[in-house]
Amino acid sequence: MTTTSWFVLIGCLMLARGLAATTIARLPFTSAIVYLCVGLALGPAALRVFRFDPIAQSQLLETLTEIAVLVSLFSAGVKMPVPITYARWAPPVRLAWVSMALTVALMAAFACFILGLPLGAGVLLGAILAPTDPVLATDVQVRHADDRDQLRFALTSEAGMNDGSAFPFVMLGLGLLGVHELGEFGWRWMLFDVAWATLGAVALGVAAGAGLGRLGWMLRNQDPKHEVLDDLVGLGLIAVVYGLCVWLKTWGFLAVFFAGVALRHTELLLSGAHKDRHGLLVVDDTTSKAADAEPMTVSAESLVFKEHLERLSELTLVLLLGGMVSVHDWNWRTVSTALFLFVVARPLSVLIGLGGSRASARLRMIAGWFGLRGIGSVYYLMYAINHGLPRSLVREMIQLTIVAVMLSIVVHGTSVKPLLDRFWRRGRTS
Repeated sequence: MTTTSWFVLIGCLMLARGLAATTIARLPFTSAIVYLCVGLALGPAALRVFRFDPIAQSQLLETLTEIAVLVSLFSAGVKMPVPITYARWAPPVRLAWVSMALTVALMAAFACFILGLPLGAGVLLGAILAPTDPVLATDVQVRHADDRDQLRFALTSEAGMNDGSAFPFVMLGLGLLGVHELGEFGWRWMLFDVAWATLGAVALGVAAGAGLGRLGWMLRNQDPKHEVLDDLVGLGLIAVVYGLCVWLKTWGFLAVFFAGVALRHTELLLSGAHKDRHGLLVVDDTTSKAADAEPMTVSAESLVFKEHLERLSELTLVLLLGGMVSVHDWNWRTVSTALFLFVVARPLSVLIGLGGSRASARLRMIAGWFGLRGIGSVYYLMYAINHGLPRSLVREMIQLTIVAVMLSIVVHGTSVKPLLDRFWRRGRTS
């Protein structure tokens, strides 16, 4: 396809999505399925109008997916309910670290014993497929800053954290394949890839988000009033935090998410907010400062622009997925890997990870099913390819990952709305 053809195709899809927004919202499946069907119809699996080679275009695809995930993680962060309490955050923390690690282990065992892959490739495959996706899972994520739904909060914050908690396992898999230094008995991996990269990222993100929140509040309350361009400030925060994390060798995805959380939390506190009976922060209109200034300015005002970027990246990247696969990529190895992930690894890891917690049985059941895989998995795959994944494993890892992502879009995308309507919303009102 020529550049002109791409302009026309993307433009038509954007027009259709924009004009049919209400109709699509009423459909029993997500918009990502529509984009995927268009990609499959035009791709090598059907009409062969275009083909996207993920090996030849791995650098480009890594950059595109990286940007999409960063914007989505920041958007998720600024929608997190505050204050941050142990009771509220304990389930998603367990999902993001305990359940994540268990999923990696189960997928690694499947890859080694059923698919016959080496241990390093199995761990890498598990790390690629274990994180839930913050870009595509909009129907099961927090919808706005005051959303109090427990399930959506758990799934959103899990997706925000496990895109960073998966990185140590990606490096472990690459290390076991001989392309990353682990140190004797794994000491270097534990010290730098796990401890420093994780804790450093959280600390940097919290400090940057809180610092920007205070600076923005101070500028807006100057006399005369100082105007702030919220969209540019939000994007600037993402870029600076992520760049510093790359420089300091910490996990930038994790830092960007917590920067968003800290930004909103700080702005709410400075606005004179107080706790209501649900433990959430609400704006106190009687506060003298809040009377003349809008609370949550940077986090709230920049959120609309970020959500538009999310929709554009979802449309483009899911469309490209359809151009990556052919009929030959659908075989027992790829399909069985996806089914094992959906039916065994994810549900079992969630049940174990939330064991002993206050999470209800209904929440555990639905969270165990809705582990959508998407753009984040494609990013990790491209990262591995561009950082020395042995060429003998590249093609099979692409097949296993892309088919699992596509099946997840279809299976979870067609079940999310009916299941939430029938089991979750009914259960909350009963």
